[in-house]
Amino acid sequence: MPERSTRNMFLAPIRHLILVIVGFKGEAHGYEILKEIEKITHGTWKPSHGNIYTILSKMVEEGLLEPREEYHGKRKLIKYTLTEKGWKYLRKANELALQSLYMAVQYHEALRKKLEELGYGRELTKDAIEEYLKILDRVCDILDAKRRVLREMLEAKEKGREEA
Repeated sequence: MPERSTRNMFLAPIRHLILVIVGFKGEAHGYEILKEIEKITHGTWKPSHGNIYTILSKMVEEGLLEPREEYHGKRKLIKYTLTEKGWKYLRKANELALQSLYMAVQYHEALRKKLEELGYGRELTKDAIEEYLKILDRVCDILDAKRRVLREMLEAKEKGREEA
């Protein structure tokens, strides 16, 4: 049986995804989180109800989520919100995700070249090229907007230092 730390490595992406979902929605219940994960993964990954609720309970124990009971008739619904610790965890994870994105792009390009060198490359269809370009355009738009915001922040800080 794998040691606990190894098993927990595989839980990190779903934990991060749960925090992102709850953070964006403000609050969410387990089934809502489950459906959102299915939507984000285009239905290719459907975690079981048992896994989701076990992870949610663990995240509550760790102080990342705060549960709130809500009743609809006799049916109890538990909605989760992020705690201060949850927001801080999400901030750190988001910073790491940005750094990882940069590395992933580098690895993707290096792997693509290696596959071509070894004869495993493939001719891309027109549709595949168009879809790839759409994805790259969206990523570039996001990064360009972030670059503008950061440059404005830097200019404001430099201007504030000059005035002080």
